[in-house]
Amino acid sequence: MNQPARTPFVAALADAPLPASGIAWLDQARRENLESFADAGLPDTRVEAWKYTALRALAQRSFAAGDAQAASRPVDPAAMALPGIDGPVLVFVNGAFRADLSALDALPAGVSMQPLSRALAEDAEPLRFALSRHFREPGDAFARLNSAFAHDGAVLRVAAGTRVAAPLRLLFVGAAADRDVSWHVRNLVELGEGAELTLIEQYLDAGEQAHLGTQLAGFTLRADATLHHAVLQQAGTGSSLVRRSHYRLDARAQAHLHVLELGGALARHDLWAELVGDAAAFHTHGAFLPDGRQHMDTQLAIHHRARDTVSSSTWRGVASGRGRGVFRGAILVAAGADGADASLGNKNLLLSAQAEIDTKPELEIYADEVKAAHGATVGQLDERALFYLRSRGIPGAQARTLLTTAFARAPFESLPHEPLRQHIDQLLLSRLPA
Repeated sequence: MNQPARTPFVAALADAPLPASGIAWLDQARRENLESFADAGLPDTRVEAWKYTALRALAQRSFAAGDAQAASRPVDPAAMALPGIDGPVLVFVNGAFRADLSALDALPAGVSMQPLSRALAEDAEPLRFALSRHFREPGDAFARLNSAFAHDGAVLRVAAGTRVAAPLRLLFVGAAADRDVSWHVRNLVELGEGAELTLIEQYLDAGEQAHLGTQLAGFTLRADATLHHAVLQQAGTGSSLVRRSHYRLDARAQAHLHVLELGGALARHDLWAELVGDAAAFHTHGAFLPDGRQHMDTQLAIHHRARDTVSSSTWRGVASGRGRGVFRGAILVAAGADGADASLGNKNLLLSAQAEIDTKPELEIYADEVKAAHGATVGQLDERALFYLRSRGIPGAQARTLLTTAFARAPFESLPHEPLRQHIDQLLLSRLPA
């Protein structure tokens, strides 16, 4: 069988040196994932999962694998501040841990948070299962790439019964480099039985330089654990960011996820959740706002695999300029998952004639006594609501902003952390057309 011609993207990375760990099983896994990436290349739109996200432009670019100067890249600490939120934070610049920008002194008892590079150096064996994985699906190119090159990221563990009141933060910054660089991070988060944690994850760019960032993240919630997880994605307009997050929930565990997607020329997030324990619950709420020529793609898949599991999803899309949004929301209720209760809604607004949003809800049920509902809409602002506001003396532009902001804000009304909710409100107001 003839191999596909290598694009500049694949050629630049397939021949790049891999980070050496000195750990035989990890180095072997990296080599195999890179070989698999080089053989398969990037997916095209014939792969169903990438049907609405073409990678032709990305395929013609060459990225260096990693940034050797990441440890000394200047970053403005003020740009990393989150109003009203202090406390422990792990900072990564171009994929490399930065101790000078991080703060780990005030970690609560029962919490371990450290960079992957340090965790590997101290005791790599507990990470073997997660880091040895091989990715084989046609659309797994970025997962292979990440597994080959990721040498840093966050390893966060919360001991059983530990409840952490103040949020912890993970911050990923893309900084100016001498050429286009790619960075790759791997995050592993585990909450023990009955543990509770609030985690804020942010993506920022310091400047307008082009980057390619990939991330793989695994979240494991043991029985009765609770995770409140907020993701703020504010990458620069020249950056590409491809992430995959996988949540695994044991019995009665709960995950509450809020996601705001604002940045990046190309932003793709694959969000998978597996409810493997009885009465586990996964609630996800998010908004994506592509503007200019941004392309934002969210792929959400929730698998109910146990009895009496619950999931709810509220997602909003607002596209303006020539922005394009893609949303796929899939729910699968496996055989034996009786009593499952699942709902998913995706509503979208188009603010210009050139904007586009493709949305695709999917539902598969193989169990009895199940409640499941899903729906999706794409439209414009309600003219009757606009008329009502204008009839009350509110100027037309202000009325449109009020309605659009209220629409985009809806997924975050359930966010329990007030300073973070206020910060998201400010981000939405600064982003939406005045």
